[in-house]
Amino acid sequence: MEVCDRRTGPHGELVLRGDGEHFEIISNGVFLMDTRAGASERLLVRAALERLARPAHVLIGGLGVGFSLAEAVHSPDTRRVTVVEREPAVIGWHSGPLRPYSEGALDDPRVRVECADLLVWLRTPGKPYDAICLDIDNGPEWTVSDGNTALYGPEGLDLLAGRLRPGGVLAVWSAAAVTVFEDRLRERFARVSAHPVEVARGEPDVVYLASTRAA
Repeated sequence: MEVCDRRTGPHGELVLRGDGEHFEIISNGVFLMDTRAGASERLLVRAALERLARPAHVLIGGLGVGFSLAEAVHSPDTRRVTVVEREPAVIGWHSGPLRPYSEGALDDPRVRVECADLLVWLRTPGKPYDAICLDIDNGPEWTVSDGNTALYGPEGLDLLAGRLRPGGVLAVWSAAAVTVFEDRLRERFARVSAHPVEVARGEPDVVYLASTRAA
């Protein structure tokens, strides 16, 4: 892998590496994601929309390499998509080398991309969402920054639930099963399920789904 771009942003160093066929994003020396698969990132959105079974305004936390956004745009159940991505470099790469993986979805009129910290965004008053799909870390116990840890605790789950409409769905991506996090979801939400996705090496990725109570 060669370095295609290196940026110093508000949260440290961000590197895009590629080999001509695939790319990967490294944040402060920590691997975040790559373009080699994407099954679990697509499931993050697809499973949430299938559970809703209604036209949805989706909030995607973390643009990444764009698999989740592309899945949302292709779904007939998507009405609008708001993407919150805190790294300007990541957003910019989707006008260049990462554009094929988000499939040009940033040009879709239903898509709005906000360059902001997700926690700050969630705490700002605004209309609720039908689904929140969260993929800003490698999992609840392996966060990109210390500040993100709050999202996966009781207060963070209350914050996320408060931004969902009745019967809305929270979907959380994790690089491994986290039993204590699943227990927290069950304490706060009405219907919780875990969906493992096999990967080429290591433990399966897991997508957690949690629904708020219907009105």
